[in-house]
Amino acid sequence: MTENILNEMNLIKPAMLIPLLPLLGFFITSLFGKQLKHASGWIASLAILVPFICSAYIFMNTDAATSFEVPIFDWIAFGKFSIPFAFLIDPLSILMLLVVTGIGFLIHIYSIGYMHHDEGFSRFFSYLNLFVFFMLLLVMGNNYLVMFIGWEGVGLCSYLLIGFWFKNQSYNDAAKKAFIMNRIGDLGFLLGMFFLMMMFGSLEYKTIFSKASEIPVGAGLIVITTLLLFVGAMGKSAQIPLYTWLPDAMAGPTPVSALIHAATMVTAGIYLITRSHVLFALAPFTSDIILIVGVATALFASIIGLKQNDIKKVLAYSTVSQLGFMFAALGVGAYKTAMFHVLTHAFFKALLFLGSGSVIHAMGGEQDIRKMGGLRKALPITNFTFLIGTLAISGVPLFAGFFSKDEILANVFVHSNLFFAVLVLTSIITSIYMFRVYFLTFSGEFRGTDEQKHHLHESPATITIPLIILAVLSTVGGFLGLPSVFHATHKLNAYLGNVVPSLSEHEVSHNFEYILMGSLTAIVFIIIFAVFNYFISKKNMPEANEEVMNPVGRFIYNKYYVDEFYNAVFVRPVMLLSDIFLVLIDKLIIDLFVNALAWLAISLGKGARLIQTGNTGFYVFAMVISMIVLLALQFII
Repeated sequence: MTENILNEMNLIKPAMLIPLLPLLGFFITSLFGKQLKHASGWIASLAILVPFICSAYIFMNTDAATSFEVPIFDWIAFGKFSIPFAFLIDPLSILMLLVVTGIGFLIHIYSIGYMHHDEGFSRFFSYLNLFVFFMLLLVMGNNYLVMFIGWEGVGLCSYLLIGFWFKNQSYNDAAKKAFIMNRIGDLGFLLGMFFLMMMFGSLEYKTIFSKASEIPVGAGLIVITTLLLFVGAMGKSAQIPLYTWLPDAMAGPTPVSALIHAATMVTAGIYLITRSHVLFALAPFTSDIILIVGVATALFASIIGLKQNDIKKVLAYSTVSQLGFMFAALGVGAYKTAMFHVLTHAFFKALLFLGSGSVIHAMGGEQDIRKMGGLRKALPITNFTFLIGTLAISGVPLFAGFFSKDEILANVFVHSNLFFAVLVLTSIITSIYMFRVYFLTFSGEFRGTDEQKHHLHESPATITIPLIILAVLSTVGGFLGLPSVFHATHKLNAYLGNVVPSLSEHEVSHNFEYILMGSLTAIVFIIIFAVFNYFISKKNMPEANEEVMNPVGRFIYNKYYVDEFYNAVFVRPVMLLSDIFLVLIDKLIIDLFVNALAWLAISLGKGARLIQTGNTGFYVFAMVISMIVLLALQFII
């Protein structure tokens, strides 16, 4: 016992350094960015590397049974209610720390090469550091209020990063859209916290979870609370209906897309529900809603990906779809499986986004896959690493996505055959649009301009080295969660076992796992052949514009017109109300009242100035008259 206490004390300082250094990096690059110039990129990267080393040190000096708090200061206290500003170190938070700082560091290094010629270089890195700081607060807090600070912080930083190139109005609109839609979800989270305080008198995890056992399963208040928390998760992790901000977030520089989509902001909703699994286990109705929304989102977004031609937009809808898989796992109580897919998805989705950035960099800013092709020879490293990412997300054995996605499918199969079938279909569609992107980008003949062809070149080492590292992780990362048919220990499940118990009571048979893995693998290879044959051998290209598409294709290409629906139902009425407010309230009441006061003041001034003649005799006369009037009034009174 004493040895454990001493070990925890030795880990407190590294734990405190983890969020402190990115915050310090933010201040340095913000205040001295112009003087530091490109050195600010390396300083910002160092501010993430050291926290990664600290996280690795904590991981190596703890085990699955570790759980301790790091008090920082007493924050809010009145009566018996108190909320400390403190961190919680346990396997779940350690896993997220490794992912956030590890992937975050690679994205920082990548950004040094990608943003090298941008005039806002140091400002960009200050935003990146601040983003990572808030994400670390989110996953390290020992209570919901500290989590909420990080939650709001990453929302702010996403606004700054998505609208980084603020001279482009469409980018500003995308940033505002992300910010506003996240506020809708955040309101749900905030209301959920109010209910938690009302029920448990605290926002600390340990207090809430210890008292939760006293609440009966399916109680009304716990259902309402978990539904509100899920609304927060829907906004941050882009689930129906609060998903449309995420594809538009592609307006930011590509490293921003990788940071938001891969390992940080969009996984916050998954982390929230996993951390709160004790509460969600008491609300089966909420879990069913999560399952339905997750499965619907996965299929809904994957179909849109079939018709998108912007390489980053395809990956964006892929992210929305993969998040749907994670929520489906959460809905059936497979919390550890959801975290497993969070981990593998961080590897291959960061790889795919950064790979797309390397392509865009080589193409001089071009993002339309119809204008690419044949890049395999000019960009050999980018081609090879992007292929690995494509194989991983498509579930090809033995890449990372193969293990985590099949584990989700197996868990959903135990719960519902229908939802299992929908997710299998979604997995197949994922393979189709991902290999469509790969072949149209890297195979066949080059379809760009002669100037683009002349300038084609592999990206610098600051870009390709992170790609290689992520490709390795996307290849071997799945071995952290080998299924039981391999007669091996599921390392991630064993590590998270004490913090996140599995609620899935039944496991599928080995025969089913063999059939599932074998059939999906066969289907993927058939898809690879079919997509290659259609786009490369037969040289079929995506339609040049939506006018030549059939009605179904046009409907999918326009993303089911969901944005147009939202504009008609929500945006325009709000704008109309604002115009009415402007005319009725602002112009007719506020302006009229203010202008009336101004007119009164002016009129009084004009009247008063008539007695300011400058004649001394008149002033003496006025004083005498005034004294006579005052004396007369005093006599009368």
